[in-house]
Amino acid sequence: MPKRPSNEKAINELREEIRRHEDLYYLHENPEISDREYDELIEKLRAREEQSPQLITPDSPTQRVGGRPAEGFPEFAHRRPMLSLDNSYSIEELRAFDERCRKLAEGTAPDYVAELKIDGLSLSIHYEDGLFVRGVTRGDGSRGEDVTANVRTIRSVPLRLRSGAAKVAREIEVRGEAYLSRKVFERINAEREEDGESRFANPRNAASGAIRQLDPAMVAKRRLEMFAYDALAGERKPFATQWEALDWMESEGCRVNPNRRLCKSIDEVIEFCNAMELKRDKLGYEIDGVVVKVNSTALQDEFGATGKAPRWAIAYKYAARQATTQVLDVILQVGRTGALTPVAVLAPVQLGGVTVSRSTLHNEDEIERLGLRIGDWVLIERGGDVIPKVLKVVESKRTGREKKFQMPERCPECKGRVSRPEGEVLSRCVAADCPAQLIGRLLLFGSRRAMRIEGLGDALAEQLIAKKIVRDVADLYSLKLDNLTALERMAEKSASNVLAQIEASKARDLWHLIYGLGIRHVGERTAGILARHFGSLERLGRATVAELDDIHEIGLTMAQSIRDWFDDPGNARLCRRLREAGVRTESEKQTRSGGTEGNERFAGKQFVLTGTLPGMSRDEARALVEASGGRVTSSVSKKTDFVVAGAEPGSKLDKAQQLGVAVIDEAEFKKMLG
Repeated sequence: MPKRPSNEKAINELREEIRRHEDLYYLHENPEISDREYDELIEKLRAREEQSPQLITPDSPTQRVGGRPAEGFPEFAHRRPMLSLDNSYSIEELRAFDERCRKLAEGTAPDYVAELKIDGLSLSIHYEDGLFVRGVTRGDGSRGEDVTANVRTIRSVPLRLRSGAAKVAREIEVRGEAYLSRKVFERINAEREEDGESRFANPRNAASGAIRQLDPAMVAKRRLEMFAYDALAGERKPFATQWEALDWMESEGCRVNPNRRLCKSIDEVIEFCNAMELKRDKLGYEIDGVVVKVNSTALQDEFGATGKAPRWAIAYKYAARQATTQVLDVILQVGRTGALTPVAVLAPVQLGGVTVSRSTLHNEDEIERLGLRIGDWVLIERGGDVIPKVLKVVESKRTGREKKFQMPERCPECKGRVSRPEGEVLSRCVAADCPAQLIGRLLLFGSRRAMRIEGLGDALAEQLIAKKIVRDVADLYSLKLDNLTALERMAEKSASNVLAQIEASKARDLWHLIYGLGIRHVGERTAGILARHFGSLERLGRATVAELDDIHEIGLTMAQSIRDWFDDPGNARLCRRLREAGVRTESEKQTRSGGTEGNERFAGKQFVLTGTLPGMSRDEARALVEASGGRVTSSVSKKTDFVVAGAEPGSKLDKAQQLGVAVIDEAEFKKMLG
C-alpha cells in the first residue's frame, strides 16, 4: 500500500496549487479550472487544516474569509497622504499640464507613465516581512478606515509577496484601486432586483458599499478585485521610477493593469488616451479616463503637491456620454421571474456612436424619484455597453401635455394578476402560465432540486415554447414521442429518455413539486417546511396568510407571496392539471399514513454531512434531511445527532468520534429515510 503524504506536505502542496491558480486567473487572465473547481480546492485545503490546526498560517488561502463580522471600523492614519488628482477634460489641458511639468523640470521634457483610471475606490495594503497585515480605505486622504478582514477576501490581493520584499523594505505599502467587474456588477444588480432592492447606480458605488460591509463573508460574495498602482516603503517611494514600481509589484504577485504605457512625450500620452477611449467598451470593467504620471520619482519629489493633489500627476477624464431626448412612451418588460420592468421608449438619439431608442427605468420608485412623465424631455447617459440610464427630467421643456405612468393591474403579456408585496420595489406577474416567464419556469421545474427531469435544458425548453407545444409546466405531461422527435437535434432515443424522465418525475415527493412551482421566496428549505406542515398541495392552496405566517420560519412577506400565487386563477388551473396528469400532490408520508407529520426520527434532529456520498450530492442529502424535519449544520458539536460520513470524511469524523456522536454511512442514511 503506497505511503500517504504527511498532512503538512499535502497542505503546502495544496496552497501552492491554489496560489498558482490565483495567479493564472488574476495576473495572467488564463484560468485552467472553473470557479467551482477552485472552491473545491479551497474546501479540500480547509479540511486538511482542520485536521492540523497548528499548521494554519495567516497567508493561507483559507484565511481570506473568516472571523466574526466587525462592529465598526477603526481609523488608521496614512503615513503618506492619499491625495486626489487634478482633472483635465481636453487635449489642450493635457498639453498645459506638460508645459507646467517642463517648467518645473527647468525645461527638461520628462517621461510619463499613462495608466487607466479605474472607476472604483482606492485602498492601501500593508505588508510586514512580506505578509499581508492591514487593508485601509482612502478616507479623507489623511485617515482611512481599517477594513483588513474585508480586504483579505479580495483574491487579487496577495496575502504574501513572493520574495518577502526584504530587499526593498521590511514594511511595504501597496496602493491600488478596488473595483467590480461589469459581469459581477450586473449579477449583483439582478439579484438586488430579484430581492426587491434598488439597483446600484454604478460599479464604484457597489464596490464602496461592499468594502464597508461589516461581515467579511458578505464582502467575499461581491467578488471585488484590485489593480495595484503604487508602492511605498514608509513615507518614501523605494524605486527610481513609476514604471519600475509597477514592474516590481507585478513580479511580487500583485495584479497590475496590463493597459499601461511608458511615454517619451505628451504626444505619446495623447495617443494612448485616444486609443483606450476606443477600447473602453471592450474592457471587463469600467474606466472613466487615464491617469498620467511623471515617471521619475526624483522629479515627483521635486514637484511636490498642492494642498489636495500632486503636481506630477493628472487625470484625463473621458467625456460622459450624455444626450437629451424625449420619452415617447413607457412600456413594460416581463422577466423570467415575473418582474415587471418599466422601459422608456425614446426618440432615437446618437450617443457614443450608437443609436439609442430605449432606456430602463428599473421600477416604479425610480420613476417617482425622477418625477418622469410620458412626453418629458430627459437627460440620458450611456456608460460602456450597458443600457442607457435616465439621469434627470428637463422640467423647463414641459408643455403640460405630459402624462403620468400608471402600473397596470394585469400583466401585459398574459393578463395575469400583478402584485407588489409591501416593502418591495418591483411589481410582479404571479401567473404560472405567463409566456414571458415560461423558459425560466420550465428550467426550474425540471432542475435536479425540483422534479429532476434530465434532458430538459435551455435548447429543448426554447423549442417547446417557440413551437407552442408547451404553454405551462403541466403540458410536459402531455408530450408524445412525435412532439419531441420533430424538434431539432432530438433523435428518437433522446426523446424517449426525456419522456421517461418526465414520467418518473410524477413520483417525486411533494416538496420537490412545491419548490419546482417557482413561488416567489419559496426555496428548497421552505418547500420542505410547507410539505411537512400541510401534507398536500390542496391544503397548502387553502391556507390563509395568517396560517402561513404562524409557521416557524415563514414570515409575513413569504406568506403573502404564497397566498398571491395560489389566488391566481391560472395557478389554480395548473395545480388541478398536475393532479389530473398523475403528479404526486401529497407528501410521501401523507400518502402512506394519511397524516401530515414528517419522518419522526428526523424531526428536530441535527445532521452534519462529511466526505463524498457515492449515491447522491450534498445538496440532495441536505434537501432530504430538511424535507423530513431535520437540520443540516456545517460543524460537529454536542448538539449534533448524526454525522453522515462518505468517502474521505476529513476532520469532522474525528470530531464526531471524540464527542461520541452517532456516525452513519450512506446506506444507513437511506434506510432511515425509508
